[in-house]
Amino acid sequence: MNYNFDEIIPRRGTNSIKWDKVADENVLPMWVADMDFKTPPEVIKALSRKVEQGIFGYSIIPSAFYDSIINWWEISHQLILKKEWLLPVPGMIPALSAIIRAHLQPGDNIIVQSPVYNHFFTLIENCECNTVENHLIYENGNYQIDFVDLELKASDPQTKMLLICSPHNPVGRVWVREELEKIASICTKHQVMVVSDEIHADLVYKNHRHIPFVSVAGNYDLVSVTCGSPCKTFNLSSLPVSYVISKDQEILKRIEKILTIQETTTINPFAVEALIAAYNQGRNWMEELKEYVYANYLYLKYFCKEYLPNVLVSDLQATYLVWLDCHTLGKGSDELSKFLFKEEKLWLNSGTMYGSSGEGFLRINIACPRQVLEEGLQRLEKYVHKK
Repeated sequence: MNYNFDEIIPRRGTNSIKWDKVADENVLPMWVADMDFKTPPEVIKALSRKVEQGIFGYSIIPSAFYDSIINWWEISHQLILKKEWLLPVPGMIPALSAIIRAHLQPGDNIIVQSPVYNHFFTLIENCECNTVENHLIYENGNYQIDFVDLELKASDPQTKMLLICSPHNPVGRVWVREELEKIASICTKHQVMVVSDEIHADLVYKNHRHIPFVSVAGNYDLVSVTCGSPCKTFNLSSLPVSYVISKDQEILKRIEKILTIQETTTINPFAVEALIAAYNQGRNWMEELKEYVYANYLYLKYFCKEYLPNVLVSDLQATYLVWLDCHTLGKGSDELSKFLFKEEKLWLNSGTMYGSSGEGFLRINIACPRQVLEEGLQRLEKYVHKK
């Protein structure tokens, strides 16, 4: 490999949410979706050049920003985009917030497919809308969409939007075209807008392929937008940058108006440079990253099979976040997470963060050097075996 993902990079004392949120230096954090790898060296060089310039005045978004996005999606996902279909936004959450506020009224229902990214719930509440959960169907470590329930929830006249996570966080599913077609068909029938958060689109493994929802929606009389970002792929969370994709100019204008009202139209110029460098020069790094992370996943599966047979590891098709079925350990998710933190100094996410159907599960971040993963799994084993 050309990149050293085994390198241990000390992050304590760097104001890292992951590593510095608690003072105890013995805590091993494997919770928040933040990789313990340096971003590609090409991105670091681009940012260094910006720093060396030494002037940090007002800036514009160059054509290279749009060109890099267009080129990336064509090569990565066989999606042809045009510049006028793209609306830059300083982060995924501001984008989703603006989309909701531009199209819904307080009191409207938004469907989410739980267990799902926890900030969806906070976001919907902040927009004064109601969360309706379309629980995914879980069986033998894999998840499917409950389309019967989805149709029932979508048929409610108060339901105006479906917010999907594609690929799905935290269960690691890559939705296939047939599933997306069914979503589009149901939402067209009931006039429900679809918003697709595709921040993990590039982190897809082996024989799976990400299908952009925008490529499906064009075949239906459906209002939809797709949101993308390089932040998870290239570990750029502190340089928030995203973009909304839609062929409908009126939709983009409505979203842009809300962004203006919210004072969230300006993207940090360092984030712009990072996106351009990542998309133009970071592909080889990304491919090696995926090989490394998937090898970590296979190691985790091996470890659990050998030493933690009561912990079922869900199938990981995408993301670097693994969903652990801990139902047989005799504790609820919150209690289990709490005791792991207290007794073994291991910080994992409780499954209930992601909705009521997350009960009995934990989420672990495996985007870390193998040595760190081994330490985390040994702490989990120690806790389980002394109970």
